[in-house]
Amino acid sequence: MGFCDDVKAAAEAISAAEEITIISHIDADGISCEAILSQAIARQEIPVKSVFVRQLEPLTMPQVPDDKSFKVFSDLGAGQQNLMQERGLDEKNVLIIDHHVSQPCEREYPQVNCLPYGYTRMSAAGVSYLIARQLDRSNIDLARIAIVGNVGDMMARETCGLVGPAREIIVEDGVRHQSVEVHKKDLNCYGTATRPIHLSLAYNDDPFIKGISNNPEGAKAFLKRIGIRDRAPDGRWLVWEELPPEDKRTIISALAEQLMANGEKTDRLFAETYGFPCELPRTPLRNAQEYATLLNACGRWAKPAIGGAILRGDRGPAYREAEHMLTNHRAIIRDLLQFIIDTGVTELENLQWLHVGGRYPDTIVGIGAGMALSKLNPKIPILIMCEVPEDKNLTKCSMRTNERVVAQGIDLQEALAEASAEYGGGGGGHKIAAGAFIPKRAEKEFVERVDRILKEQFARAGAGNR
Repeated sequence: MGFCDDVKAAAEAISAAEEITIISHIDADGISCEAILSQAIARQEIPVKSVFVRQLEPLTMPQVPDDKSFKVFSDLGAGQQNLMQERGLDEKNVLIIDHHVSQPCEREYPQVNCLPYGYTRMSAAGVSYLIARQLDRSNIDLARIAIVGNVGDMMARETCGLVGPAREIIVEDGVRHQSVEVHKKDLNCYGTATRPIHLSLAYNDDPFIKGISNNPEGAKAFLKRIGIRDRAPDGRWLVWEELPPEDKRTIISALAEQLMANGEKTDRLFAETYGFPCELPRTPLRNAQEYATLLNACGRWAKPAIGGAILRGDRGPAYREAEHMLTNHRAIIRDLLQFIIDTGVTELENLQWLHVGGRYPDTIVGIGAGMALSKLNPKIPILIMCEVPEDKNLTKCSMRTNERVVAQGIDLQEALAEASAEYGGGGGGHKIAAGAFIPKRAEKEFVERVDRILKEQFARAGAGNR
């Protein structure tokens, strides 16, 4: 059987169910999965309910209803089938929709996972959409949600745009539906719908541009030097998407010149981006990146259902609450970033790490780690530890790196899965971003073990000259 056969079998299993429970992750990808699946299932007139969990682990398994409903696990489950077995779930009553590494289990649960088929650049929201599409081709309106999930899970980051089925099927469906607008050679920059131009440039470090990245005043001076008007006649700051095409070309050309003058490549200056023209201008719903951040804010602050409501079209109370959470989310992330920079990290040979204790929620430390990386040593991964409020005997570990380090042979998912298993914990994620739960008593040994595993990975790839 191939991937298409798995998708078809999943659609048939869903269609045959009398009632369904979706168990989904709380990040942008998981929230997108739930919105796609719940709408597609409801359109089949099958009763459906949803449960969000931040991690599938012994502490959260009781949240899975003990009833006769068909259980669909989305954006999780592939690596936790042993927990399903321990819970006594029947293979005939479970479907896993995932894109993470599948762990062996005595009981083989049905799953649709793009990873074993070589589709490494598609998230679970993408897989969910393909199943919804198989259920009924009229579900093409859900392609937009799948794009948000894929972009939110960094599927477009390394390649500066979506590729494979995520691009060839999902994006094209969105374009055909006229709910998605593709900008093929746009500026590779965050905040193009909501941030003043100089802040979008300053807060971007991929690529890092000397004198502009991490330097808002430098970015302002750059725009002034090349003659770009950054304010509207009424005095408000302009955002990237409001600029005329000729101004965009001037900025991109000048940025390319600056990169080349410093001996840097220009390949990551451009990206394919995805916009949603039906949404209001100057809101985070206008493009996939900012939309995903809004969903992540909902999930990280324990209200993923609010994100789901927005994906279903709520632009009233749910959207206003999400905006408030996004503002708070950004403020806490900024504080976390500053704490990491001010406190400093302990740097080992292949790893830099820091323990933030209970100062910040475990749901956001990974985001802070990713943001801090460019301001520390970007040549080696960063690991941030924090307390787990529900269990003081556990520690949450979040790791981040960048595309250049991944290209040198580093796989954070592999490193954390291997190290955490040795101490009775569990880990998962992706090469560029991963997380794990470990016993608190093993923190020091765990860090040292991860450092050794990373050393082995660098050595295998011959990256000793990093």
